Amino acid sequence: MNILVIGSGGREHALLWKLSQSPRVSRLLCAPGNAGTAEIATNHPVAANDLPGLVALAKAQQVDLTIVGPDDPLAAGIVDLFREEGLRIFGPVAAAARLESSKSFAKEFMIRHGIPTAGSATFSDAEAALAHCHAASYPLVVKADGLALGKGVVIAQKLEEAEAAIREIMVEKVFGDAGNTVVIEEFLTGPECSLHALIDGKNYILFPDAKDHKRALDGDQGLNTGGMGTISPSRVLDEAMRERAHREVLEPFIKGLAADGLPFQGMLFPGLMMTPNGPKVLEFNCRFGDPETQSLMRRLKSDLLDLIEATIDGKLAEAQPLWDDRAAVCIVLASGGYPGAIEKGKEITGIEAASADQDVVVFHAGTSSKDGQVVTNGGRVLGVTALGATLEEARRKAYAAADKITFEGKQLRRDIGA
Repeated sequence: MNILVIGSGGREHALLWKLSQSPRVSRLLCAPGNAGTAEIATNHPVAANDLPGLVALAKAQQVDLTIVGPDDPLAAGIVDLFREEGLRIFGPVAAAARLESSKSFAKEFMIRHGIPTAGSATFSDAEAALAHCHAASYPLVVKADGLALGKGVVIAQKLEEAEAAIREIMVEKVFGDAGNTVVIEEFLTGPECSLHALIDGKNYILFPDAKDHKRALDGDQGLNTGGMGTISPSRVLDEAMRERAHREVLEPFIKGLAADGLPFQGMLFPGLMMTPNGPKVLEFNCRFGDPETQSLMRRLKSDLLDLIEATIDGKLAEAQPLWDDRAAVCIVLASGGYPGAIEKGKEITGIEAASADQDVVVFHAGTSSKDGQVVTNGGRVLGVTALGATLEEARRKAYAAADKITFEGKQLRRDIGA
């Protein structure tokens, strides 16, 4: 089969890395890709949001299956368009992808179907939002309603911070139209956990749990990012909590799809907070997580292509994926200044040395090739991902490998999984 993966991040490199192990794959393509994907697939310079260009590419290259990595093309209706053109594609249609692209839509869905989540209020008027903040208890959480690359969330410890967040999101439009509406939530306490579940519309398969580290600096300090590293398992989801996640989140989600007539086929990735009162959903994502996918693909022993096709064909009830019992740790190496302004084009060395350990794979994210040399080309540059018999062993291997890689301005957290 000829398979096209859309995107250019570490998630897409990890998906391609896993797909390359399938005996059923004859050719891999990536659009637009990065320096790492170029080693196992043919990169094509078509942007992930260029939907007509991607349709043309899939037809010209006789692609048998397309897998969508990022959220933006899903929200824009790429699955609907590909299906209209008779092209096979993995991911939810735009109507179902609203569960990620609109936090207010997701909130209404959760409330309607009894899925536990934080108490909230939604505002499309900045003055009304500010009035709510003046009457609220602190801390609270201010979220841009739309897609903001994982950065449109502010935890306000006091009124002044909430006011600043409202101004930036709704008035100054730092996230564009994603900030036309805000959701203001109660602040939940407890450890966070990421779940991934393939959903074929009627059945689902829950992947092993993982934990992302969203803040830029050690000790969960600094600004929110797209993710600075992951571990799997998360160490916060025991069997009792996992059963509650099935019963209180995933089963009501499937029933809610049917009740609302919402056709969801793809990956559901809910972020959970393990509160003293049990799991509560922070948000829904409708695609593979990044950098969670890097850890999960290292642990998946089954053929990813088989699972993807079972999802599309409504046959997940027949699938039984196998998983590596070892733990996985992914350490993100980011450009200096991330998640703010960064400089690109910095030469990267040491990737080959870091990959010498057979338990380590270096996934590329913000990289490109220039004059035969790999250089930085984004905020999150690489995801150094290791397996170990224990989380501590995986951490040790991942950090030892990460320290062999150098580029100007390199930053990383030293407490991933600690």
